[in-house]
Amino acid sequence: MLFGLDGVEIGLIIVFLCLFGGILSGFPVAFAIGGAGVISFGIIAALDSAGILVHQAIDSGSAMYADLIAQGVKADTISVFRYPDLPRVAESVFPGGWEQAMNRNISFVVNRMNERVLAGQSIETLLAVVMFVLMGITLERSKIANDLLTTMARVFGPLPGGLAVSVVVVGAFLAASTGIVGATVVTMGLLSLPTMLKHGYNPKLATGVIAASGTLGQIIPPSIVIVLLGTLAGDLYSAAQENRAQVAGCSDALTFLGEPAVVSVGTLFQAALIPGIMLAVLYGLYAFGYAMFNPKEAPAVEMGASNGEAITRSEGMTWFLAVPAGLIAAVILLGQVNLIGTQDVTVDSFSDAGQTASLRTSVGDQCKASMIDLHGQLAWDQAIAEQTAIDEAGGVAEARALSDEERAELRLGKIAAAAPIGSGLAIGYLLLALILTTARGVSPSADTRPLLIGGAGIVLALAVDAILITPVTTPGWTLIFLAVPLAMSLYGVRYGAGLLGKNELLRVVFPPLVLIIAVLGSILGGITNPTPAAALGAGGAIMLAAYRRLHDEGRSGGIIIWSTFAVIIMILVGVNFDLRINQEVVSTENLIAFFVAKGTYLFAMFGLLFGCWVLFRGKVLSPIVRETAKVTSMVFTILIGSQLLNLVVISFGGEHYIQGFLKSFDNEFKVFLIVMLVLFVMGFVLDFLEIIYIVIPIVGPVIYGGTFDPKWVTIMIAVNLQTSFLTPPFGFALFYLRGVAPKEVTTGHIYKGIIPFVLIQVLGLAILWYFPSIVTILPDLIGN
Repeated sequence: MLFGLDGVEIGLIIVFLCLFGGILSGFPVAFAIGGAGVISFGIIAALDSAGILVHQAIDSGSAMYADLIAQGVKADTISVFRYPDLPRVAESVFPGGWEQAMNRNISFVVNRMNERVLAGQSIETLLAVVMFVLMGITLERSKIANDLLTTMARVFGPLPGGLAVSVVVVGAFLAASTGIVGATVVTMGLLSLPTMLKHGYNPKLATGVIAASGTLGQIIPPSIVIVLLGTLAGDLYSAAQENRAQVAGCSDALTFLGEPAVVSVGTLFQAALIPGIMLAVLYGLYAFGYAMFNPKEAPAVEMGASNGEAITRSEGMTWFLAVPAGLIAAVILLGQVNLIGTQDVTVDSFSDAGQTASLRTSVGDQCKASMIDLHGQLAWDQAIAEQTAIDEAGGVAEARALSDEERAELRLGKIAAAAPIGSGLAIGYLLLALILTTARGVSPSADTRPLLIGGAGIVLALAVDAILITPVTTPGWTLIFLAVPLAMSLYGVRYGAGLLGKNELLRVVFPPLVLIIAVLGSILGGITNPTPAAALGAGGAIMLAAYRRLHDEGRSGGIIIWSTFAVIIMILVGVNFDLRINQEVVSTENLIAFFVAKGTYLFAMFGLLFGCWVLFRGKVLSPIVRETAKVTSMVFTILIGSQLLNLVVISFGGEHYIQGFLKSFDNEFKVFLIVMLVLFVMGFVLDFLEIIYIVIPIVGPVIYGGTFDPKWVTIMIAVNLQTSFLTPPFGFALFYLRGVAPKEVTTGHIYKGIIPFVLIQVLGLAILWYFPSIVTILPDLIGN
């Protein structure tokens, strides 16, 4: 043994030194990782061929090993860490020779490239990375951050520490719209840091709040970190739980857990939302509290009056709080008494299948003992009782085809139980009503007659829906019945939108806010998966940037606005009409709806292409495309290089060695704490991409193979990576900020300023550690 170390331990040290040597050499990281894998493999292979590296493996032919197997100990749980007294046998670190290991590695790299990059199941999710990067860079280049910072400074500036609070708000806003940490930190550093210093802010507070707020893109969805980590976590969790089930003596994870071992990126977006908002709130509270105790170092600043109309406190409370809350409460109350609800009368052609027991009970004795240990005796007894009742009833009822009479009877029952007012229409008109009330609040002195006409249209529409429209009324006749009320409502909304457009805060915040709601709402609501939502966000960002460009040039953005309306009309038509025109019988109204949808689709595509032309003519599109290609190619190159490095570690037993060490601890919390500390330290010098693709695949089978909720594990890792992004002396966000900070701001200011926010991050991790329901409550409420 060289230096008293095992050959595998020396191999891990060589890989570690080659990796950090490559990164510190200044060579592009994306290529340094793959190069580190090739070089380290060559060094280990040379030392192995020379007989210098020797691995002291457990002698599987010894009597002690046989005794352990006879006692029921699984072979993959036996390691030198848990059983150090087992007899050893010296062998090469490459049991089949380095040539065989190299052939296997090359084969794996080709297969992984095909699986992860070219044509695998995860490629669709990884396409979301391209779209989110395009969306973020487009918004960053469209000067939306500049407008947001200026507007929020006017809103919060008069408060103590108001500029710092405005930076936090804008940081959270940009995180939800761009998700790119480097761009956010640099943008806010260039725009807000000089302003804060000019008005007497302490450089430590100013730099700390900018760096911390810029990293919110790591956790607030749509986060690229969550997308990349989620695609990996799903595979790791599924495989780890299958292995856990095998060790427990069960046939599969579904039998053992009682539920599928699945975690998706959309679910992780749901899980990350509340922790991200929590961190932003903690940042803002610290900035406000610092200003209260040190008013001279974070003074209130009047940034100039907004062009909005002055309103009294009573008017603000009425129109911005009381009336909207009353409208929402009324809709909820009417829903509770079934005056508002579903009007869907669709009946399935087959009956429902019978309910199965909550747990599978036809299992062996070992699996039964494991399941009782996991779920508890009460849950097992309940499953036994459920299965007994099912057996006595003749088994689980199979789904069968319903007769025409049965379907007709079920349909009549649904018609009789349907609510008078459809929930979709009620929610749509609620949104229109909120526009009218908000417009009344921002401009109390304006003519209220158009707003009253719009409100009357909304009331009339609800009355028409309750009296004239039934669940079996066709969409075409529904549109005819609602034509006059809808025209009245849109007249008022059009007038109200003009009033809202005169308010600077709403004019700046509303467009990107709608885009964020459209992207996140479609994901969090389970309407679609992240990839189509990311494409929607990218297209919306292009149109938003084009509108901003046309506005700066003094030209009309009417085409962009009408294209947006075309998208809305297309979605509404697609939801309410049957657009399948390849059927034998197609009604006239569905045929008309098809051509309307087709026309709006073509016009929306024209608007998107027009937006691209505007940005291209303004020499904005080319830099956006180049930067997107640069960031995306870096991500995928790191993915390929990290796969190569991982295979090198696997080839000489390094992965099994590390996992054996972690599994030797009986306390699952202790194992996870060790992993979190390692990730935190590695985050000093490695970017999140390298950590996700190099470290997580090695430790993932252990941390995802236990009893912890995979959503909680993943979000804890993401917040931990965000913390290491801030921590001196190697935090990446600090280097981004140092590059754009004025000369009077020293590195010491940045380091001292970020320490309180690092402590806040640690506090956030502690809160999530002790209250994991903060992560899981939203996915449990929304579902998939």
